Amino acid sequence: MFQHSVFSLPFIFIAMIVSANGWFGLKLLILGVFAAVSARNFAMGVNRYLDRDIDVLNPRTQNRPSVDGRISSAGMMGFIILNALLFIAVSFLINPLALKLSIPFLIVLGAYTLFKRFSALAHLVLGVSLGLAPIAGAVAVLGTIPMWSVYLAIGVMFWVAGFDLLYSLQDMEFDKAHGLHSIPSKLGASKTMSLAALFHLLSIVFWTVFVIDADLGLFAQIAVMVSTVMLSYEHYIVHNDFTKIDKAFFTVNGYLGFVFLAFVVIDVLV
Repeated sequence: MFQHSVFSLPFIFIAMIVSANGWFGLKLLILGVFAAVSARNFAMGVNRYLDRDIDVLNPRTQNRPSVDGRISSAGMMGFIILNALLFIAVSFLINPLALKLSIPFLIVLGAYTLFKRFSALAHLVLGVSLGLAPIAGAVAVLGTIPMWSVYLAIGVMFWVAGFDLLYSLQDMEFDKAHGLHSIPSKLGASKTMSLAALFHLLSIVFWTVFVIDADLGLFAQIAVMVSTVMLSYEHYIVHNDFTKIDKAFFTVNGYLGFVFLAFVVIDVLV
């Protein structure tokens, strides 16, 4: 699922650009891509491996390669270990703080799958796992964790948790029937959409604080405004038709990060 890296990569690079006040170098660009992709591969691998018993029962997921036998359990485990080692190796090449944080980061990335078996807070755990991206970007360039990167990370956390709530509406009845802990199965569709809207409002608030604390300018402010419009559109299409959840999840959110990145690049250049 390489395409899932589009959710974290833009925010890693936003943090790196702001940290360096411009271009951060070819070496960190390459290492940043490898870190993002290997981390996402690890997280998706753990999710698919541990969820086989659930996915085989769900009509939406029972044709996944991890379930129908196209990929063996040993193959999945090898994939997980390989990407974990790659992430740690890349962290070693970046700087000492990145290396120290690599294993704790991997633990957080793998926690989502386990969390949803006993807590509806799993949506926020997923948000935290992608929220680590801008912190990682700042660490890569500065070797420290500035406060603005924390604000950016919290914004990403609420953004991801919000769209995961909407995505989880597809499995609401399945989660109820099989005792899985998700907010849609606990609160129902209407309250879930309201909570997702609240989370996305909070993401806009924290992204605004990030822009202020990082002392960015007009184009970064426009990035937040455009993100607000895009998230509003996402809620509009899901509210009117649940069958368009995939469009909202992959299309709107996939573009949002890169639009945000583009405006931040323009802001720093100007």
